[in-house]
Amino acid sequence: MEIACRTLSKDDPEFALCAEIRMEVFVVEQRVPPDEEMDEADAAATHVLARVDGQPVGTGRLILELGAPARIGRMAVREPFRRLGIGSAILTELLEIARSRGIETVTLAGQLHAIPFYERHGFAARGDVFLDAGIEHRWMDLRLG
Repeated sequence: MEIACRTLSKDDPEFALCAEIRMEVFVVEQRVPPDEEMDEADAAATHVLARVDGQPVGTGRLILELGAPARIGRMAVREPFRRLGIGSAILTELLEIARSRGIETVTLAGQLHAIPFYERHGFAARGDVFLDAGIEHRWMDLRLG
């Protein structure tokens, strides 16, 4: 099995594959309202598309906004491809992009079931549980360096 990650912008034609994966995982599986899933942050974000043997299977994004912490989000892997290291490959790629741009700290809103995954990558949870699209999350931070 070969996992390949590609960095792209919303203007790239392959962004449609990222959107398709997100709709499948968040809207269909997790019942996130479609109008909440695709948002204005996509335009400025750096997206990663993961493929396994050429098939698009996962995505994630990095948001860099002036005066705001760097934020990872919309991490999604199609159900048949979970627990194969694809999420780790996507996260590693997003963290490398952040490092290459001189980012010192990255934050994300982790769904409660995914917290152990992010902790294995060095993130630490902070604060109380909150709801986003009806799903329980906690803020998580990672200092790069």
